[in-house]
Amino acid sequence: MAADDLAELSRTVREGVGRLNWRMRAERDRSGSSPLVLAVLSRLYRAGTHTPKALAEAEKIHPQSLTRVLASLESGGLISRRRDPADGRQSLIDITDGGLRTLRAYSEQRERWLAVAMAETLTETERELLGMAAKLMMRVADS
Repeated sequence: MAADDLAELSRTVREGVGRLNWRMRAERDRSGSSPLVLAVLSRLYRAGTHTPKALAEAEKIHPQSLTRVLASLESGGLISRRRDPADGRQSLIDITDGGLRTLRAYSEQRERWLAVAMAETLTETERELLGMAAKLMMRVADS
């Protein structure tokens, strides 16, 4: 494949992934958790225990904004907080089973929307091709 063709393919894939991601986020339950809450829970799930400062830096938000979110998550039983044994001034934050359930419910809601959209929009052959393309995108992402 020529460099120009590869560049065009790259743009098309990036645009398709971006638009699908935007649409899936738009399909979230408005009465559910906010995008910031979901981002914090997702980071704790994927990357493990964080200090509040590390979470704020990772999510690129002000620590003051995160303080309110963490208080709400803790009172809702979605995260747990404990003292850092290496530095008693710091706390360590982990996702709880309740937080995992919240995150899974969000994922399942988006997956249901996507399944319906694919069933209504794509032919069987297109769905098979999309499945192959998804595996290829994961392989590229993991390279």
